[in-house]
Formats: sequence, structure tokens, C-alpha cells
Amino acid sequence: MARVEEARAQMIELFPEGFEEIERVDGVELVAYTDPRGEERVWAVFGRTSATDVADGWEERWRDFHRPVRVGSLWIGQPWQEQPPDAIAVVIDPGRAFGTGAHPTTRLCLELLEGLPRTGLVDLGCGSGVISIAAAKLGFDPVFAADADVNAVASARENAAANDVSVSVSQADALTDDLPATEVAVANITRELVEAVARRGRWPLLVASGYLIHEAAALAGHRHVARRSEAGWAADVFERTGE
Repeated sequence: MARVEEARAQMIELFPEGFEEIERVDGVELVAYTDPRGEERVWAVFGRTSATDVADGWEERWRDFHRPVRVGSLWIGQPWQEQPPDAIAVVIDPGRAFGTGAHPTTRLCLELLEGLPRTGLVDLGCGSGVISIAAAKLGFDPVFAADADVNAVASARENAAANDVSVSVSQADALTDDLPATEVAVANITRELVEAVARRGRWPLLVASGYLIHEAAALAGHRHVARRSEAGWAADVFERTGE
């Protein structure tokens, strides 16, 4: 399980626009439609790989890998998909930044957000902006988003504009730069980074994810409030205690 999750994380970094996951009798096969440069990147990361020529038009077929998801009152999908009339639609173009709503950690964070007071919120490591955009549509205000990656910042700004929501997006490092002191922070990153962010002690409520369910539901200086889990991943709400 751990090796599969590690491989998935590496594929997300290599192909944020999407890849295919195929269950086999002897394991899981991860497949990306790409060109020779992409094939070289896969080889550099994984070492042993296999490649097969595909018919023309593969550049558009990556869209088939993306599926809309429902999270409570939210529908999260891509621009080419039909939006349902009975949900709050969050439309995300995958672009070059991680985050389309399909990953369990994203869904878990959104489930937890639906149960929180609609106050100010900052999305740390925002990727494509799916969490901050969904938060704005749920009524959180003001909403800020930050990411150290320039591609993520550009993607989040474009997606916020496409969804007609007010999200202030900035390029910033959550560990070193000044960030808004909102009531709620969301950190869907890694356990190590969550702990580092928590040590800054800036936000009364912290929604954290990006780690597996075997990680302890405890955080120094915080009281554990709630946990959700799915497919081996976990997300938690922590309340700052100041201890």
C-alpha cells in the first residue's frame, strides 16, 4: 500500500494533468499518455518502465481520466463536463497544478470545511485552487490562497476567475512568508509540512491533510477536533490551544 501511494504521488508530480490507474492481479499499473520527454521523466523517477505507441489523438484523451466528484453540496468537475442543477458547481481546469478534487485528501478537506463556521480562510499550498474556490462558494470570506509554485498561482487565479469568486492568490512560502491571520487555515500538503505550519501558531482552526490514516491524530499546541478518512488517507481539524 505504501509503495503504491508513493508511486501515485510521484505520478501526480510528473503528470498533474492526469494519468490512468489500472488494477492488475499482481498489483497496480499507472499509465500516462505522454511524449518522449515525458517518457524520459518517468524513466528517471522509476527506472524500469514500458512504453507503447498509441493512435493519434492521445493528447485529448487524457480528459477521459477526469471524473466529476460530489462532496456534500459541492460538485467538482472540469470545464467540458455537464454541471448538475442541484449542486454548487466548482469547475477546475487541471492545467499544470495539482488538484482537481478527485484525490481523497481534497474531498476529505472539503467535507470537514462544510462543518465549520463561514469565516476567513487561507489555503496553504493551494495548487489549482480547488479548496479555496470551493470555500468561497460555501460562504467563507475573505478567502486567500498561497503556493510557492508559480504554475499553481497562475492556475489558481485562472480557476478563481472562471468560477467568478473572490479569492486572493499569492506566491508565498507557508513556512517563511507573512500570510493572512484568518480564523481557518487549510493545509493539504504533507505531514511534515503540516507540523511545521502548525508551529507557526497563526490560525485558530487548522484543517490538515496530505498524509495517511496511520499518522497520529495529534498536533503539538492543538486540540484534535475531528477526523475523516478515505482509501487510507486522513484529514483532521485541529484547534489551537497555545500550549
